[in-house]
Amino acid sequence: MAERFLQCLLKTSKPSDKSLVKINWLSYRSKYFIFLQIFVLLKMAQSLSPNDPSSFSRPDLATTLHLHLSLSVNFERETITGVVNLKGKKNVPDVKEMILDIKGLTIFYIYDKVTGADLKYVIGETVADIGTKLSINIENCLESFELVIGYETSPKSSGLQWLNPKQTSGKKHPFMFSQGQPTEMRSIIPCQDTPGIKVPYSADVRVPKELTALMSALRVGNHIDLPDGNRLYLFNQPVPMPTYLIAIAVGALESRRVGPRSEVWAEKEIVDKAAYEFAEAEQMLKTAESICGAYVWGIYDMLVLPPSFPYGGMENPCLTFITPTLLVGDRSLVDVIAHEISHSWTGNLVTNGNFENFWLNEGFTTFVERKIIGKMQGSRMRDLQTLVGYVELRDTITQMGDDSPLTKLVPDLKGLHPDEAFSRVPYEKGSLFLRYLEQCVGGEDKFEEFLKHYIKIFSYKSINTDDFKNLFLEYFPSKEIHEKIDWQTWLYSPGMPPKVPDLDASLMNKINSLTNQWIAFNNSNEITSITEKDISKYSTIEVLQFLNQLLEKEPLSMKTLNTLNELYKFDSNNNFETKLRWLRLCLRGGDFTKLKAALNFVNSQGRMKYLNPIYRELYKNETTRKEAIDNFYQHKDEMMLVAAKTVARIMHLSSNTL
Repeated sequence: MAERFLQCLLKTSKPSDKSLVKINWLSYRSKYFIFLQIFVLLKMAQSLSPNDPSSFSRPDLATTLHLHLSLSVNFERETITGVVNLKGKKNVPDVKEMILDIKGLTIFYIYDKVTGADLKYVIGETVADIGTKLSINIENCLESFELVIGYETSPKSSGLQWLNPKQTSGKKHPFMFSQGQPTEMRSIIPCQDTPGIKVPYSADVRVPKELTALMSALRVGNHIDLPDGNRLYLFNQPVPMPTYLIAIAVGALESRRVGPRSEVWAEKEIVDKAAYEFAEAEQMLKTAESICGAYVWGIYDMLVLPPSFPYGGMENPCLTFITPTLLVGDRSLVDVIAHEISHSWTGNLVTNGNFENFWLNEGFTTFVERKIIGKMQGSRMRDLQTLVGYVELRDTITQMGDDSPLTKLVPDLKGLHPDEAFSRVPYEKGSLFLRYLEQCVGGEDKFEEFLKHYIKIFSYKSINTDDFKNLFLEYFPSKEIHEKIDWQTWLYSPGMPPKVPDLDASLMNKINSLTNQWIAFNNSNEITSITEKDISKYSTIEVLQFLNQLLEKEPLSMKTLNTLNELYKFDSNNNFETKLRWLRLCLRGGDFTKLKAALNFVNSQGRMKYLNPIYRELYKNETTRKEAIDNFYQHKDEMMLVAAKTVARIMHLSSNTL
């Protein structure tokens, strides 16, 4: 932690980054001040969990066994008032305290439900982004105990997004939704907010009568209309899961059934469109079951959130949260659903013990997602998506730096919030590693048998990378296989993977050929065999890879950009993935007539996958930098905090302004 602090102090801006503030050592009054800061950070590090650098909680001393939440949602104050019944167990006989994570919560009371006695508690110092340590004296509690905690969230809770009616599709009612991953559940409920433990939960939720409440759990009965004009919803989640998967959403919602286990929920203005888009969910579920084993969560519902949701999807059990940017009308972006369905096994059932092992969630899930696509669309499409992922990984690592420690598959996150380490690395490097292992052991069938064994052995558990490695070596005892695999480099070295799996590149070669024709045209301005029919039979992923390849080249001329648009009509393409790449190409080529379109694009939604690259393009060009910064400040309050912080970092703006 102290080393991290010193790195922050020593960090200076590049000469071209005029908005960065360089640290002036003369502004620090004395060496004592620096020593004091290091001392404080060292004390903070000592108070964090030895098993999770992102949590204060100590489930090794006293563990949560079950949570019941009684929540009242207040849109006027933008707060949730709650009571948590926490059933716990002492793991050490003489343990004196139960340690929970909180962030911005007001604690009203804590008492022992068994005896009714008030319990003493201490709220520690706040650590930026991580939150605060809540220490509860349980010295006089029984070995198995139940705590009752009354509390309220802050209107600025980093895990909740409050939207006024104008920010919704219907324009009549407000909307609220949560985002607990990676460490934001502590801003919603007091809990042991670490993926190192898993708990079942139940809940009762009070909301205004005209609104519907949903949670990442099974719905219990119908809603109950209360005398005070509110409405009560009941939920139960019997399957143990990490706290970051507890999710809540409240809005004017309707549902449409799209399968025997699935309903799609959304505002009525878009619910039918969403039902059409995600009609293949049951087929994906069955395909995933053939790969991973039985689906244990009962239902697989999907909730389409308002545009400010910062991710493509969030794998909350029983209720996947989905961005409305997938609603393009042709089901071309539903690979995101395959990804979130895969999390039902890899991430939700088998969970990374902390976020240093995040690849166990996302690398496995990306790998399974592409197996689903391969079974549904053919092996060549699986290989194309893997190759596209490889290109994304290469671009990510180039941007981060080949020697960046955050490009390790298992990074060290001590002193670093998981959001700061978030990238495509755990997804793509992790998936490539598993694809490589699949080939090392003799192919898809053999590795699929191991995958089912892995899920069976580690279901309902939180694990680390060594757990996976040891099981793999035990399952495949062949010395010949072991000698092929450079575990150290794959897992703990920065940069690109040491090996690339053998993949069918025929679809990629077709795209390469078209890209080369356009590069030749860009260099000579002579059209040869290029026509408007070139991409008419391309799948969406092929079109996107074509644009990706153009982005890897030198900026295109205005004539080339205009010709591309005349032939392929990219300006009128409303697919968000296509629009992202097309706008980046235009901005790089100096077509600043697209500035307004680019700003409208980032203002229309809050998905970080789209915000970050566009703001990066706008910021790095002096012609558009000021407009980008002004636009960000004008619209930052419409974003979730995690998205606003990320964009602020991209444009070297102080997070204090958020």
